[in-house]
Formats: sequence, structure tokens, C-alpha cells
Amino acid sequence: MKNDAKHWSKVELLHETVTNPNIHVRGTHSYYSDAWSGSFEDSVVRYLYGDEYSLKAWQPAWPIDQLHIGDYVCIGAEAVILLGGNHTHRTDWFSLYPFPEFILDAYAGKGDTIIGDGAWIGMRAMIMPGVNIGEGAIIASGAIVTKNVAPYTIVAGNPAVPIKTRFPQAVVDKLLGLKVYGWPAEKFEALKPLLCANEIDALEEAAEKFDTGKS
Repeated sequence: MKNDAKHWSKVELLHETVTNPNIHVRGTHSYYSDAWSGSFEDSVVRYLYGDEYSLKAWQPAWPIDQLHIGDYVCIGAEAVILLGGNHTHRTDWFSLYPFPEFILDAYAGKGDTIIGDGAWIGMRAMIMPGVNIGEGAIIASGAIVTKNVAPYTIVAGNPAVPIKTRFPQAVVDKLLGLKVYGWPAEKFEALKPLLCANEIDALEEAAEKFDTGKS
């Protein structure tokens, strides 16, 4: 008999499952840990036109915000990425109510949401529309992210605030300069042991040697 029971470590590779044309997944390693929940598109991504239901139910009257997800992104169970598809509650108007006759003027887009390479979004975190999460950032479980998150920074709380950076700024600058997540697969695989460590000088040296050997 087939066992369909879920295990907490089950993952969904996004490049294999995402069908919404407004979700852009870079690379083949980003995943959603779908324990206790539905699929990434059904459970995590909210109010983004392009899913099966919205395509049948309505036609958008304004530009559609895009969701961009980098490579090697880890998304915890029950996280929510909130897009701007229903943002028709104008805070600068006296009434917040989305009256149908004023709905076009009421819409206020927040822009694209970008999750950088190597970021980790913790369980039940919520990403608000238009946020840019930097490379290697960590979003703590339950955090509500309302502002951009700098690369290699840990944020937590509601609203989420920076707790600390993962490495000294000099190391972060070197990591960003190396453009690790833009490396060819061969180079990434060869230097993976040094990526799974924290010696920046050794990583820089190995990267230079690899490039020199290929030139």
C-alpha cells in the first residue's frame, strides 16, 4: 500500500512545481518545506494573479507585481509571501473601504518582491509586498517583514528588525564581491566544502585558483 503520510523534512523544489507566470525562480535548488501545509503556490503565495483560480475568476485592471526568488533559497513551512493583488485599502483616504466604483483609484501597488540567493525564510514568517530580501539573509520564524533586509542580516519580530549580521561587514562585502551564487555549477561544486565553512580568505584564494586554472 502506498504511504502518502508527510514527514517534516519533505521539500518541494520550486523550479519543478511553480506554474504561475508571475513567479520567477532562478536556478534549481530553492525549496519550500511543505510539512503540515499545501504546496508553495497554494499555501505560501497570496494575492498574486496567475494561479488557476484567479485566471478563471477575474481580469486584472492594473500592473501585476512580480515575485522573484533566487537560487538556494530555503522557505520554511507555513510561511506567507503576501503580494499586492488586493491592496485596495488606501491609507491616505478617509475611508479604507474598497468601494467598487473607486476600485481602480484605490489600488496602490507596492512593486515586485525579491528574495535573494541563499536566503532562509523561517516557519510562519510573513513577507509583505514589495520587500527586497538580500542575499544570505535570515528571516526568523514568525517575523513580519515590512522593510527591505540587507544581505547576510538576521531579522526577527513584528515588525521585523535587524538582530545582527551573520558575519562582519568586511566578510559580507567579500562574499558579495565573489558573487558565489552566480558561479558556474562546476565551480560551485568544486568549492562547496569551503562554502560550508566560514574561512573567507580560504574561499577567496580557492576561487582565484579555480579561475586561474580555467584561464
